[in-house]
Amino acid sequence: MSELFVVGISWRTAPVAVREKFAFRDEELATTLQAMTATLPVAEALLISTCNRVEIYGVAKPGQDPAGSVRRFIAEQRGLAPAEVSDVLYDHVGPAAIRHVFRVASALDSLVLGEAQILGQLKAAYGVAGGAGTSGPVLGRCLERAFGVAKRVRTETAIARGAANVSTVAVDLAARVFNLAGKGVLVVGAGKMSTLAARHLRSQGTTHIVVTNRSPQKAERLAEEIDGIAKPWEDLDKLLAEADVVISSTGAREPILTRALFKKVSKARRFRPMVVVDIAVPRDAEPAISDFEGVYLFDIDNLEKVVAANLADRAKAAEQAGKIVEHEASQFEHWMRSQGVVPTIKALREKFAQVADAEVQKTLETLARKDHSLAQQREAIQRLVQLVVNKLLHTPTTALRDAPPDEAALRAEVLCDLFGLEPEVERASEGSRAGFDANSSDPGPTVPESVPESEIASPRETT
Repeated sequence: MSELFVVGISWRTAPVAVREKFAFRDEELATTLQAMTATLPVAEALLISTCNRVEIYGVAKPGQDPAGSVRRFIAEQRGLAPAEVSDVLYDHVGPAAIRHVFRVASALDSLVLGEAQILGQLKAAYGVAGGAGTSGPVLGRCLERAFGVAKRVRTETAIARGAANVSTVAVDLAARVFNLAGKGVLVVGAGKMSTLAARHLRSQGTTHIVVTNRSPQKAERLAEEIDGIAKPWEDLDKLLAEADVVISSTGAREPILTRALFKKVSKARRFRPMVVVDIAVPRDAEPAISDFEGVYLFDIDNLEKVVAANLADRAKAAEQAGKIVEHEASQFEHWMRSQGVVPTIKALREKFAQVADAEVQKTLETLARKDHSLAQQREAIQRLVQLVVNKLLHTPTTALRDAPPDEAALRAEVLCDLFGLEPEVERASEGSRAGFDANSSDPGPTVPESVPESEIASPRETT
């Protein structure tokens, strides 16, 4: 049976300075997967490359162990010597690989426990593998089940509840104070934190978002991404007066949202309520601006406390999520093991069908030569059934009789288990059950492999 395997590097094993050396661009994924399945003992493959992990999920060709060759391949693809990265690469095979894939999909192996992005990234990687023709039945079944597991985890546990980064908490906190529908939101700054906050605002359905930044080009890029509006930095006081919610994160070394500025802003707003969420370090807002009527200020310390509380709740939920993953992984392992006997089951069905078809054909040909009474036809069919049964049982019964005593007992036990038999041991020992002496090598009467036409024509004379 072909086994599932994982080879990769993640935030758990290497810092970003090392991980970035392994990163693959989107346009490289398909050709890399195709090269892997063409040159390595890999039957199926998927490649996921994010800021926190680069991993190959694959299925080995029958009887092969591809982990070592995949390690070398991924290192050489990035221009690295396999020896220099051996300590940061890991691999999992079989059950361990299944559990890893399920944990990744469920965000139990993420830097931010329970984050939502990894599931989308994994689905995208699966789509690329499908387009490249490197995703087959085993890997496909594994990924589809992993997506189902992730859905169970997010539905049945609190693993994804509560924002887990400062930018998202900033938006959620503002939404608690205001219903953001119809409110004016000003994003001050266009760096990483502001961008994350702006994206979350857009994903939550906020439509009126204004972006301002000292670099107008950055403000325009972010505004275009979130379908917002870029406004000049020089109009900051006016923009503040028009905003109901302000989320600020700039790289300024000194506060830009000063008491002096807000004295004018509050007056221009006629002291209508506004929420200022400062996620910058150093802080963008002077604490004194909260002294003005209607101004509600939250800084990074407030937000980090919320994040910490949310992550603590997620950690508690992780135990329950882990049980779901364990159960689902065990179920998938059972399916994987069952695939190892599929060829045997297929061969068994084909052999039985061939025997039955051959005997049916003989009987039909015989019956076609003459007209036969209903009783003669019934007798012919009964003989046909007996012939088929005898032929199918000949090989296993011979193997059972000819085996050494200890092995015969084991074979008998297996047959009973396979066919649901409950042998009457005492009667069989008296020779009455099988129709022959149990201590004799004579198997008793057998039905010939074919029925002569004369026997069909005069069935009563043959009894």
